[in-house]
Amino acid sequence: MQKTTVYIPRDVKRALGQAAAARGVSEAELIREALRTLTSKTTPPGPRLPLFKSGKPRLAERVDEALAEFGES
Repeated sequence: MQKTTVYIPRDVKRALGQAAAARGVSEAELIREALRTLTSKTTPPGPRLPLFKSGKPRLAERVDEALAEFGES
């Protein structure tokens, strides 16, 4: 294991101590468990918009004009 230092507010430290005592585990074990849970359930964020430059940002307003000749041979 690797050691790290984390600064937490006093009220969180107090709650951590109480939760650890109630479960009969160390504060460190409770923190490790919480971090495992957080990192295993976190999904990577999706792409941020815009994904590409489509020209004028009002394409939806011009949909008929933009698709006027679409599909014609």
